[in-house]
Amino acid sequence: MHRGNPEIENQVQGLIERFTQLFKVAPRIFQAPGRVNLIGEHTDYNDGFVMPAAIGFCTRVAIAPRRDRKLVIRSENFAEQLEFDLDALPDKGSGHWSDYVIGVAKALSSSGSTLIGATLLIEGDVPQGAGLSSSASLEVAVGYALLDLAGDAIDLAKLALLCQKAENEFVGARCGIMDQFISSHGQDGQALLLDCRSLEHRLLPLGDEANLVICNTMVRHSISGGEYNRRRAECEAGVRGFAAHLPGVRALRDVTLNDLATYGGGLPDTIVRRCRHVITENSRVLQAASALERKDLGTFGTLMRESHVSLREDFEVSCAELDLMVEVAGQAPGVYGARMTGGGFGGCTINLVRRDCVAEFKAHVDEGYRRSTGRVAEIYVCSAANGVKRVA
Repeated sequence: MHRGNPEIENQVQGLIERFTQLFKVAPRIFQAPGRVNLIGEHTDYNDGFVMPAAIGFCTRVAIAPRRDRKLVIRSENFAEQLEFDLDALPDKGSGHWSDYVIGVAKALSSSGSTLIGATLLIEGDVPQGAGLSSSASLEVAVGYALLDLAGDAIDLAKLALLCQKAENEFVGARCGIMDQFISSHGQDGQALLLDCRSLEHRLLPLGDEANLVICNTMVRHSISGGEYNRRRAECEAGVRGFAAHLPGVRALRDVTLNDLATYGGGLPDTIVRRCRHVITENSRVLQAASALERKDLGTFGTLMRESHVSLREDFEVSCAELDLMVEVAGQAPGVYGARMTGGGFGGCTINLVRRDCVAEFKAHVDEGYRRSTGRVAEIYVCSAANGVKRVA
């Protein structure tokens, strides 16, 4: 049993009891966190740099072996139970929440893992549709649980890549590696600088001076899914344009601002702006890492603000509610920086707030956002958390 936090211990014990009552066998319990991205948005699928942190919201999976070759999956969040044959898994998702589970099982099997039949009970508290990566949290928790049950050695980087493959190929969302990687590799009190091409990474201490505060706009615009894939296609169009002049270009990671000035004239203005965001955002991530290492939160905050402007103007993935939330946060005392986080078109902002100003910040943002929109924001004060693990 996970020890140290009474609330978590109670949640884990409750999941054990519900599983045992439902299925008449004691389970193992695994959990994987959601994430917030401090800086580096829409750079991961461009082979660039990102700086996420795992957060204290998670998905938990209770699991026990079966004698047959079936996966029996029950969701506490959706109050639904489904059954699949491990030897006849579908090739594509159906748009159901179970796609994230079955896609991972299929990716693991295709990679050579010999999975066994299992019963799973799933629950999670990562806010849905908020851009905090509830999907990766589910994928990584399920993948780790299935591998542990099968007795396979677990390589966290391989697990992250297989979970990404499941989301790309089975679910049909063309996400980069960031979400699954931080859910696998997160560390308490640390942000993670990740090179999405090489998967080289290093931890960066966030220190005790500030908190991460996530502000949920409580909106998610319906265009978000299609627009995400469209942005990726626009970046790929930019790569093709530059590769015609620069043979070494494989992704926007390989393009500089000088290249953009020299060869961008033949590209549509929209593609130029998409490319400019990715190029400048990669630079901001590396500058932000240096700022954290020298404990310069002022510079870090400035880079967060510049990131939001670029996402709003060049990448066009912000929305009125996100812009308002960032504006309101910027007027609060003790705020180093604020920006949208996640794919965009709603969801959350991430704010770096001086620890002794957090209560005042929450009151200021709550009142300002409510007055302007009539909506009540959800505000989460977070610390960086550990990645996937067995807890019982």
